[in-house]
Formats: sequence, structure tokens, C-alpha cells
Amino acid sequence: MNFDALFQQQNALPTIPKVVQELIDSFNNDNVSIEEIAKKLAADQVLSAKLLRLANSSYYHASRSVGTVDDAVLMLGFMTVRTLVISSGLTGGFKAMPGVDLKQFWRYSMHTAVIAKWLAKQIHGNSDFAFTVGLMHAIGQLVMHAGMPEQTLQIDKIAGPLDSRRLGVERTSFGYDFSDVGAELAKRWRFPDNFATVIKSFPDPLQSEPFDAMAAVIHLAAWRARVEESSYSKEELEATFPGDVAMKLGIKPELLLSDMPPIAELAAGLDDLIN
Repeated sequence: MNFDALFQQQNALPTIPKVVQELIDSFNNDNVSIEEIAKKLAADQVLSAKLLRLANSSYYHASRSVGTVDDAVLMLGFMTVRTLVISSGLTGGFKAMPGVDLKQFWRYSMHTAVIAKWLAKQIHGNSDFAFTVGLMHAIGQLVMHAGMPEQTLQIDKIAGPLDSRRLGVERTSFGYDFSDVGAELAKRWRFPDNFATVIKSFPDPLQSEPFDAMAAVIHLAAWRARVEESSYSKEELEATFPGDVAMKLGIKPELLLSDMPPIAELAAGLDDLIN
């Protein structure tokens, strides 16, 4: 199926709550009314309940119990609340689909997000942006499974969703891969341009002109989350480490191979996002 036809499939694009779309639009609007968005968020019982569970989780170490959406905005800040709500909107947008272990897919995506956030902090980058784009980086796979299930299931037999060969197999079969699809989805959902740029560039950040440090961050985070799912040994970690990308980013291999806190610690308390 060609690229444009994929996006014309009724099932391909998940629906996201209106308030989530407004939060996405707020990236492009300097005059956004945070109070107005908080009011709409409070009216969405599912999203606000999820937000409050997350705000009270061990991940945020809130100094006191967060009881309302306004409390959450006050304690965590609008940027973090926006990141959390958009993330839960994304994860809730796709229902069960054949051939995809959604729990594993979102766990892997979540791990990519928390590693990307941690790594962005090490290089003084935008950690909220790194988290959201890390969570979204492979979402094109879900669009492909939803929009052309039979063809995508054939690809699954050759290279599963977390197989490092996956992008190449998709490109050979369709002429595009899940990073192209994810970038297009980001545009259609009206995310700022840099979301689409990073999603499209993350598979091979050294080929992008100009070099995009955040694409390199996502590349490294996705590698680390993928090898975690595969339970690699220390030797396998070192053998597969994307050293050229790390070098271009200016980070030492030890940062990801030994200095990074355990992923379970980085993601502690965020399980609600994927349940």
C-alpha cells in the first residue's frame, strides 16, 4: 500500500480526545490560556483521573497529595502536565490490534521516553520534548498495523516490531518505514515541526543535515530500550552500542553502558501511562 493510501484508511488514524489536541496546539500558541485548558482537562474524567494518578506516583515525588488538575499544574508545571496528558492520550488512542503486543510496545516506548529524558538532561537538552517524542518515535508501527494489517503481519514474520532490521524490511517492502509514518502522523496532529523532523531522522541521525542532537538522543534511547526488552548481556550491549552516534553527540559510552540508573528506576511510577 502506498504512503498516501495508508493515511486514507479509516482505521489507520487513532482518535485522540479534543483536549489532547488542544494541548498539542498549545505548543504553537504563545497566548495559550492554561486555566482554560485545565478547566477542560478537569471535565474529562478519564484523562484527569490518569493525570492525578501519575502526579501522585513515585516518579514525581510530589511533596503533598495532588487532588485536582489545578494542583497538578501548580506542582508539576504546565509543560510536565502537557507531556503527561498528551502521552496518555497517545497510548489510549490505539485499541487492541492483531499481531501487536500493545503492552510490550508501550513498555518499550515508555522506556525509550524515560531514557531519552534522562539523556537529554545530561546534554542540557529539552527533557519534556525528549520524553514525548521518545514515547511517539515508533507510533508509525501502530498506524501501519491498523491501516494495512495483512501486509504488516507479513513483515512481522521477517522482523518483529522490536527487531533492529525492522525499518529496513519495511523500506524494502513498501518504500517507506514506520519513522516516515510517525513523522506524517505528527504533522497531521499538528505537533510542532521539530517532532516530525526528529521522528523521521532518529533511525539514522548521522545522515541528517544539519545534525539533529535530539534525533541522536532518541536513536540511543531506542537502542537501549530495545536491548532491555531482549535481555542482552553486558558483552552484547557493548557489541551493539551505537558508538558513532554517541561520539557525534559528545557522550562517552559509559554514560549509557554503566552510569545510567536502572530503567526500572527511571520509569518507576509511570506504569499507569501504559495501562
